[in-house]
Amino acid sequence: MKYLYLFIISLSLLGCSSPVGQNIFNAQGEMAGEVTMHGAILQSRLTASDTLVEGDLPGLKGLARFEISGTRDFEIPLRTKWLEALPENDFIVKANVNDLKPGSRYYYRLTYGRDTVRVKTGNINQFTTLGGATSDSPASFVVVTGMNYSFFYNGPKNDSQGAYQGPDRPLGFPALESIHKINPDFITFTGDNVYYDHPKELSASDIADMRKKWHEQFFQPRVKELFSKIPAYWEKDDHDHRYNDSDTTSARQPSHALGVKTFKEQVPVTSPGEQNAVTYRTHRINKHLQIWLVEGRDYRSPNEMEDGPEKTLWGAKQKEWLKTTLLESDAAFKILISPTPMIGPDDAYKIDNHTNPDGFQHEGKEFLQWLSENGLPNEGFYIICGDRHWQYHSIHPAGVEEFSCGALVDANSRAGRLPGDPKSSDPEALLTVPYIQGKGEESGGFLEVKVESEKDTVMASFNFYDENGKLLYSTVKKR
Repeated sequence: MKYLYLFIISLSLLGCSSPVGQNIFNAQGEMAGEVTMHGAILQSRLTASDTLVEGDLPGLKGLARFEISGTRDFEIPLRTKWLEALPENDFIVKANVNDLKPGSRYYYRLTYGRDTVRVKTGNINQFTTLGGATSDSPASFVVVTGMNYSFFYNGPKNDSQGAYQGPDRPLGFPALESIHKINPDFITFTGDNVYYDHPKELSASDIADMRKKWHEQFFQPRVKELFSKIPAYWEKDDHDHRYNDSDTTSARQPSHALGVKTFKEQVPVTSPGEQNAVTYRTHRINKHLQIWLVEGRDYRSPNEMEDGPEKTLWGAKQKEWLKTTLLESDAAFKILISPTPMIGPDDAYKIDNHTNPDGFQHEGKEFLQWLSENGLPNEGFYIICGDRHWQYHSIHPAGVEEFSCGALVDANSRAGRLPGDPKSSDPEALLTVPYIQGKGEESGGFLEVKVESEKDTVMASFNFYDENGKLLYSTVKKR
């Protein structure tokens, strides 16, 4: 089997046919990302197999294009140009589609082959463009973090203890099926989408091993089914950047540059070919909702740097952009989606985020004070964060509220730090915490946000679910 795998890889790199002739597959399915009022980034990957080969999915050289239509019959489709699937881009094809109508459902599919004559047609997928600032339609989205493939299949200690053992195990993460049933308009992945450093003995330090982490996860049936119906916005955090609590400075592999490059390669987050595009951005979803997605790894100061006015997690340019765009927004609800927490409580020993005393707490406090001085807590501003492995709803003394979506996978969850715990970032119990998963309440899951209007009132509900779709906590905010 090992030699067959190497043979397939060699053929794919040479651009030759697979051992079974002209067989070519798109075994990771398709996905849509960065949906706007008028467009989206579509992505797929051509493969030499429709099954995993020694845990990986070898790519295959070929040509592909996307067809987009407002109807399922594709009677008058919009077609992209033919795109090359090449070894240097991991055989991934991406296309930026534009000139679409706001608030409209679109169907898309992939046409692909070894050439443009003998082609296959992929499954029909869909996404809906954003309504924008004039749309009064309801909006809903889900936020997740911590899709730990290794913990799910092998357990936290890589000995199968704690691993998922349900009969649906081959389908992948149960929480994704629960999300599919809720059917949100979009999903935001806040980072730790893959874990390059888990399990320790199989840590990824080069491009081939890093790509494998994405291949094995995107091959899961539940992942492919979810992406066929629901578009996504992507952020990265430490584990899908380099390793736990990573910054830009360490000589440990993978390098910072490789982490940034691989993230942009593997998910539809920036336009194809724009390697220098920033990954912080804002999207106006409808009249009542605007979201901000920030970048927490690319511009940060060294983690070991002493905290103070010069230490930054965001970088000066991103921070100025964030403040400016927040003040410009007239949306009823302004939601900052951050890969890491700003309020917590978190573990006191960490030095990775805005809550940690020896981390980036100075910048965090400064930003929360700025929010308060500019009245944002009274103007529908909320923070949603990933990274933490427990769900919580916290309120800072400055009036800012934060919701942690918690880890997606049960085996990746843990009990949260409580206010007043000397081992927490809030030893003086200054935070108000209406909800937190404590000891004995650990579970994987996700956060759903729904925004809708009724007469002169706009409401946003924040709903926490476990991985099986059971509602654990809900709160409604009104404007």
